[in-house]
Amino acid sequence: MQIPEKASLLRIFIGEDDRADGKPLYEAIVLQARQAHLAGATVLRGPLGFGRSSRLHTAKILRLSQDLPVVIEIVDAEAKIQAFLPQLRRLTQSCLITLEKVTVVHYGEDETGLIPDDGSPQGLA
Repeated sequence: MQIPEKASLLRIFIGEDDRADGKPLYEAIVLQARQAHLAGATVLRGPLGFGRSSRLHTAKILRLSQDLPVVIEIVDAEAKIQAFLPQLRRLTQSCLITLEKVTVVHYGEDETGLIPDDGSPQGLA
């Protein structure tokens, strides 16, 4: 799989307890991203956070919270990310979704996974 040097980073901020079709929402999003052949997805679990309600979610022992913050990050070509957004919106109800432009410095184990802006092959030194 190849990814352009100029790509997009999609971030989805949800709670660990959020669900879609009976399974964790973060799992449903990652599986949909994989099915859409996106370059990759990573789920990050946060020890502390708050959202629109300002309710604090924490992993501290004295105040146990089951609904810790979760961030899903997906990087791929802008067109592929844009095409994925409608699927994402169908899965999510209460979340924060951000999108930003990124420069991919390296992707994969060798230089075959990165396409420079001009579309020509590029070897990484």
